[in-house]
Amino acid sequence: MDILCVGHAAWDISVVLEDYPAENSKGETRTLLECGGGPAANAACLIASWDASCALATTVGADTYADRVLGELAAAKVDVSLVHRSQLDSTPVSVILVNESTASRTIINRNLRGISPCRIAARPAWPDSPKVLLFDGHELSASLDAIAHFPDARTILDGGSVRPGTLELAQRVDYLVVSEKFARQFSGQSDLATDERQEAAVRSLYEINGHPVVVTLGERGLLYGTDSLVHRMDAFRVESVDTTAAGDLFHGAFAYGILKGMPMRATLRLASAAAALSTTRRGGRTSIPTLAEVKTLLGCASI
Repeated sequence: MDILCVGHAAWDISVVLEDYPAENSKGETRTLLECGGGPAANAACLIASWDASCALATTVGADTYADRVLGELAAAKVDVSLVHRSQLDSTPVSVILVNESTASRTIINRNLRGISPCRIAARPAWPDSPKVLLFDGHELSASLDAIAHFPDARTILDGGSVRPGTLELAQRVDYLVVSEKFARQFSGQSDLATDERQEAAVRSLYEINGHPVVVTLGERGLLYGTDSLVHRMDAFRVESVDTTAAGDLFHGAFAYGILKGMPMRATLRLASAAAALSTTRRGGRTSIPTLAEVKTLLGCASI
C-alpha cells in the first residue's frame, strides 16, 4: 500500500446556479451533479487514478448513500477494507451550490453524529505498509490508530478549519498543509492580505510542531516556510467554472509528490496544477485531472 487516507467521505449533490439565490426565493438549474465527495475520499480517488495504491479509512452509514459512496470508491480502485459501516450514524451528504457567475461554491453538510467512529484495531494484512498517511482532521481515532500502526510513514494534515481533531493531529504530522481559514483562525489574523500578516500566520503555525508549513490561498496561490523564511507561489491561471474539491485534490496530489520523493517546491507545483485543472470542470469527484494533464500544464514529461 502506498498511501492511506483517513477522514471524511460523503455523497455530494451539486446544484449549478446562475447566481446565488436570495432568501425565500425560487430558482432553477440546468445542471445537477451527484457523486462521492469528502476531502479524504476525493484525495484517495485522485491518488488511485494516478496509479498509486491507496486505501481509505472512514465512516459511512448503513443506508443507500453509503452503497453509492462505496461503489464509486471500489470502481476507482480505492481499497475500502478499512471503511466502517455504522448502524448508528448516517452517511454524510453535502448539497453544494455552485455560483456560475463567480465559480464559487457554498456547501451545506449533513454530517455524522460521530456515535460510532472508524477505528483501525489491527495492522491491515497488506503486503507493504503505507509510505504516506493523509489526514483531513475527521476520524481522529482512526488517524491516531494509523500513526501508531505505521510509525515510519510520512504524515500530512489537510487542515480545513480549527477543530479538536485538526489541532490534535497538527502537533503530530510531518507536513502541515492548511487552508487560509485555518491559518487565520489559529494565528488570530483578521486576514492574510499583507506580507506581514502572512509571515505572522506562518510563524504561528510553525510553532505547533517545528515542521515547515503550507498555507493555501485559493486563486492567490500559497505560502510555505518556517518561522524565519516564507516563500510565495502563484496559482496557475485557468478559466475556472467550479472550485468544488480543488483543495481536496491539492492535498491528494501533495501526498503523491511526497510518495515520489519530490522536492517541496516541485510537490507544491504538482499540487497547484492539479487543483487549478480541477476548477475548469464541474463537480468535485468528476473534476479529477489525469496525471498526463497535470504534466502538460507543468510542461514536463515525467514526475
